[in-house]
Amino acid sequence: MSAFIEGVGTTPAAAGITGVTNTIQKIAPPLRPTQEEEATTLDQVKDSSFGGLFKELIQDVKDTDAEFTQNQYLLSTGQLDNPVQVGISAYKAEIALDLLIQLRNRALDAYNELKNMSV
Repeated sequence: MSAFIEGVGTTPAAAGITGVTNTIQKIAPPLRPTQEEEATTLDQVKDSSFGGLFKELIQDVKDTDAEFTQNQYLLSTGQLDNPVQVGISAYKAEIALDLLIQLRNRALDAYNELKNMSV
């Protein structure tokens, strides 16, 4: 009777452990990329058209903010002939920043949708 229990106990247990191990390996998160792999991936993203679009938008925000700051300075020193230019440059800077924020939010929403997809 003990042989019967030993025979039953060893075969399913061994099969069960193998099945659990395989399942754990499938569920386990992938290893994090090394710094070199991560740098390569970031460079690929920066060189892509998507990364180029965000670089261009960020540069546009910087340029419009610099223009607004310059116009404020010129107005405060009395060198600006048309004070309406300050309001226009402020509005341009605000629109550029809003566009960048909206595109960032859309990109994050799209990423989260892709991340939550079941394959």
